[in-house]
Amino acid sequence: MGIAADIAIIIVASLVGGLVALRLKQPLVIGYILAGIFVGPYTGGITITEIHDIELLAEIGVSLLLFGLGLEFSFKELQPVRKIALIGTPIQIILTIAYGTLIGQVLGLDWVASLWFGSLISLSSTMVIVKTLMSQGLMGTLSSRVMIGMLIVQDLAVVPLMIILPQLGDLEAGLPILGVAVVKAVVFLVLMFVVGTRVMPILMRQIARWNSRELFLLSVTAIGLGVGYGTYLFGLSFAFGAFVAGMVLSESDYSYQALADIIPLRDLFSLLFFVTVGMLLDPSFVIDNLGTILLVVALVTVGKGLIFGILTRLFGYGNIAPFAVGLGLFQVGEFAFVLARVGFSSGAIDTYLYSLVLSVAIMTMVLTPFLSRLAGPLYKFRKSMGSHEQLSTINLPDDELSNHVVILGGGRVGYYVAQVLKQLDLAFVVIELDQRRIELLKEDGFPIIYGDAAQPVVLETANVEKAALLLITLPSTSSTQSIVTHVRTSSPELRIVARAESIEELQHLHQLGVYEVVQPEFEAGLEIVRQALLHLNIPIDEIRRLNDNAREELYAPLYRA
Repeated sequence: MGIAADIAIIIVASLVGGLVALRLKQPLVIGYILAGIFVGPYTGGITITEIHDIELLAEIGVSLLLFGLGLEFSFKELQPVRKIALIGTPIQIILTIAYGTLIGQVLGLDWVASLWFGSLISLSSTMVIVKTLMSQGLMGTLSSRVMIGMLIVQDLAVVPLMIILPQLGDLEAGLPILGVAVVKAVVFLVLMFVVGTRVMPILMRQIARWNSRELFLLSVTAIGLGVGYGTYLFGLSFAFGAFVAGMVLSESDYSYQALADIIPLRDLFSLLFFVTVGMLLDPSFVIDNLGTILLVVALVTVGKGLIFGILTRLFGYGNIAPFAVGLGLFQVGEFAFVLARVGFSSGAIDTYLYSLVLSVAIMTMVLTPFLSRLAGPLYKFRKSMGSHEQLSTINLPDDELSNHVVILGGGRVGYYVAQVLKQLDLAFVVIELDQRRIELLKEDGFPIIYGDAAQPVVLETANVEKAALLLITLPSTSSTQSIVTHVRTSSPELRIVARAESIEELQHLHQLGVYEVVQPEFEAGLEIVRQALLHLNIPIDEIRRLNDNAREELYAPLYRA
């Protein structure tokens, strides 16, 4: 059956590999790579016959991967950590490339191969980090924001690296080619900006009006792959065009639906790509070079971790953040596979270097969930040695905080609560991370701790163990759940009142032991109903009864659970 049989074998093998990875609590990408090793030419048994054709299909996977990245890109996500993301990440990439080049020279590689090696290890894994943060309940923390911001910029760096690295083999011929490529890229970006802002919205609006899900999916795919093919004809990378198309489409009103529709197709073709990555790895290579691989894993883990940790500290993030970022982003990421395939296809890197990078990437990915858990213990150890910086506090009383109210978040809700508590002369402290809100709270003389409420050290500074009440006014679901998990470990009897953005979150918080949960949209709806019924001259007792019944229907099942 040729390629049809090969695709069937790949999908079944990927399913098995994915289930194994899921069972071992590892990223699915590792399962796909293992599936590729199993059906590849080096292991015997069931083997793919049309390897070249599968590789061609895998190129579509790379393009759709970058198209999806463009659709997901958002400057808003970079805003809170923009300095370290936009300035620190390029510095990190340059430092890691230099460090990797040095390792390559020690390993006996020539300078071009060493530079490729440094570039390949400079990228970290978005898939692994997001999964790790979610499983550990740390999404929404300051450290996680720093990591996600840096990962976004790293992912963007893949595009220029794909253009620059293939020209390293012959700089005399490569520099003019690179210069021409830069000019072409600028012209292409200008054209895409004009088309994307003037033509594409009209086209997408018309297609959406036809109300055809199939046609919408087809149009989104055609835009991504069509623009990619256009850049290929233009003399640039196919994947680069797909990425730019995604970025342009991300600014339209249809970006979320486009992303939702393209994800299954992207994941399917990406699966083919990661399987082809595994097909090129010879298991005997790992056995024969295990000492070298373990040495490189150790060097990459320590060196890259230190680069991330030191940069995080230099950009003003203290306490646990340098440990969390360094032990979170040390691994070699999945986009290294994309670059490695480009280098392998162009002959810039040989089978040895390709297999070495692939082996190191897989091992560092597997190590990430385990090493990232060491951030807390290492930070506590440093504190026990008397070497830790104090958190910034404002208007805190001289006496130790005790029997007080801890308010997490100084936004509109937290600010109003603080005003009421101050009028009643009750002891409280506000924990806030946003500097603009800090200034407003400071003007009113509120006691403040500047810090990320999801970090245990900040809660310790607020003396949460001796608090009478904890109020979580943060809108972030992940932050709230992370805080509750930490507090329930150290102070299981502390009463917590939390804000829930959905009924599902309300139920989840109750399962975590939070018995006083407020759902703002529900309460706002009740107030709007109350005002409407008053206007319609409904008796106040009847209105109160209706509101009480509504609250009973929403909240009572939780307390009976």
